[in-house]
Amino acid sequence: MTHSTPTVLLTLALLLAGPAPALLSRARWPSRVPRAALVLWQSLALSALLSALGAGASAGAMVVAYDHPSVVLVVLHASALLLTLVVLARLLWSAHVLGMTLRTRRRRQRHLVDLVARTDGRAPGVHVLDAGRPLAYCIPGLPSRLVVSSPALDDLADDEMTAVLEHERAHGRARHDLVLEGFGALHNAFPRFVRSRTALDSTSGLVEMLADDAARRRAGDVPLARALVRLADAPAPAGAMAAGAVTPAARIRRLTEYELTRRELTDAPVVTSLAYLTAAALVIVPTVAVAAPWLAAVAAAL
Repeated sequence: MTHSTPTVLLTLALLLAGPAPALLSRARWPSRVPRAALVLWQSLALSALLSALGAGASAGAMVVAYDHPSVVLVVLHASALLLTLVVLARLLWSAHVLGMTLRTRRRRQRHLVDLVARTDGRAPGVHVLDAGRPLAYCIPGLPSRLVVSSPALDDLADDEMTAVLEHERAHGRARHDLVLEGFGALHNAFPRFVRSRTALDSTSGLVEMLADDAARRRAGDVPLARALVRLADAPAPAGAMAAGAVTPAARIRRLTEYELTRRELTDAPVVTSLAYLTAAALVIVPTVAVAAPWLAAVAAAL
């Protein structure tokens, strides 16, 4: 472990929490391979956390190890240790509060749906609400609830309804709610002056793309696009899966461009592989930077 380890890890944590998400959000390739892009976003957030924790751990160990550390060394390492403690405390608190809040809202929504919804033979296994406007959403949980309104059931064609339900089922199967909850907790863990909402907004859009892809494979591009137009202004209650920052227009544009993109994207395997390799490196580098010196010290002692 060198003198610069805490400083390097602290700098890496700050870069991964702010500038790096801003750069990644401007890239165009994530919409073509959303699963790989989502993994990269997850590794980016995890690497920022590991770097912050590693900076504090290595700083504390090095200050203790020196008998007469310089003032500059103490200040740098104390800053790294302080950021680590702040991030760790905020992460634990954020995960607790966010998790409790979302689960309470979803439990309440599931209870209300179970009380007032009805079944309909046109949509088996779906909870139908007699609302005044077309809407469809998923309330995550075990088990999840698929909810549509009677106007949506009446107005959408069979293939459009199939696309909508498959989209919502994809959210439930993949537990996209837990993915977004994790990003929310990590976002809140970092102080306001270094964090960015970019990761939250981008990952929200990516999970919608993944669900759209599942619906497209089952029902086709055109029915899904028509359903998105019909449900463009549909609200979702607190706790339900919602489109977030991504607009229906952006999702429809992606669907209409899909065939052209599929023909042109001959480098998809390369892009996907690079995304996965980068994601792995982002997690491995800070882990090795902290763990390797400790393992070397243990090996030398043995």
